[in-house]
Amino acid sequence: MSMAKDLNDWLIGEGRLLSDGVAITAGYAHRLVAAGVPLTRVRIGQRLANPLLSAWGVIWTPEDTTEYTVTRATLETGSWDGSPFKQVLADRSMLHKSLAGLDREKDHRTYHELAAAGGTDFLAMVLEYGDGSAQACSFLTDDPDGFAPPHLHLIAESRHALAAAFEPLAMRRSSESLLRTYLGSGPAKAVVEGTILRGEHEAIEAVVLFSDLRDFTEKSESWSETALLRVLDGYFDAVVESVHAQDGDVLKFIGDGVLAIFPVNAADSRPDRCRAALAAAIGANAALAALNDERRCDGLEALAIGIGIHVGEVTYGNVGSPDRLDFTVIAPPVIIASRVQDLCKPLGESVLITASVAEWADTPIRSLGFHSMKGLGEPIEVFGLRKPV
Repeated sequence: MSMAKDLNDWLIGEGRLLSDGVAITAGYAHRLVAAGVPLTRVRIGQRLANPLLSAWGVIWTPEDTTEYTVTRATLETGSWDGSPFKQVLADRSMLHKSLAGLDREKDHRTYHELAAAGGTDFLAMVLEYGDGSAQACSFLTDDPDGFAPPHLHLIAESRHALAAAFEPLAMRRSSESLLRTYLGSGPAKAVVEGTILRGEHEAIEAVVLFSDLRDFTEKSESWSETALLRVLDGYFDAVVESVHAQDGDVLKFIGDGVLAIFPVNAADSRPDRCRAALAAAIGANAALAALNDERRCDGLEALAIGIGIHVGEVTYGNVGSPDRLDFTVIAPPVIIASRVQDLCKPLGESVLITASVAEWADTPIRSLGFHSMKGLGEPIEVFGLRKPV
């Protein structure tokens, strides 16, 4: 009884205040081992309120403790369907199973994989939270005798305290994950740190990238809804992944447009951020080219994009009405990036940048002259990528 009490006291006291899934899991596992539980692995999963990610969690072994994430797509595979984790979440039970003498046809592949890795005994249980949700965790041993009844009892007695330690962390992680999905990493961080009032903003220097799918409106009139969404998903994947690969932040989708920024965080990082934005534009075009190869194989027409890039000071923060806010950037550089993008089609280019970006380019470029743009007083010189000879 004292071992269970000591473990639970640590979980709802010091452990909970760690606010770190890795630290909580490691501390919990080490205390179970010290109490005589022959553990070789502990896995604590946490479901996310996120349309892209299904869950995150922590895996402890005697050698290391690491975090992992699970995508929504995983739920559509055999690794989830019929798994012990799905079972215990469905009936909120405790599942104890020996890994000896497994049936190749009846037992889920998870058990076979654990047994092949040396596991002898497996335990899974749920952690129940105050909002009614349930999370799954599991325990594995390679001890030839498996888990003894006192080991199972100690783990079972700790489940509510373990849930108490993880629940506030899980709620924060879920909220932050959802904010990142819909707002982008930079705005999500700002909101989490307290930038939540209407009119709160700051002036920052940033490279602004505006991307648009060329002739999308006209083409989409003849596409089915399914084809339309497939096109948008493929296009957004190409642009967003390329922006993220260069540490940029996608702020919003505007129809088929993408607004992204590359904040300049230090006086000497403007050249790096300009190069990063240009690299993201080149990467987006390369990804779109790969997508177009697939579309041609399916007998579908190719897609084309236009990307405009400019750098300058922008206002970054909350705008909107008293009951609906939007975290975005506003200022002339945003308008200029959009107008430069508009020139891509008449100039036959996929990427255009302004002189303030071009001076830092490490990719061959060429001037395409000065051009007047709607809403802007003076003509602006734009540059395109130098085409192969």
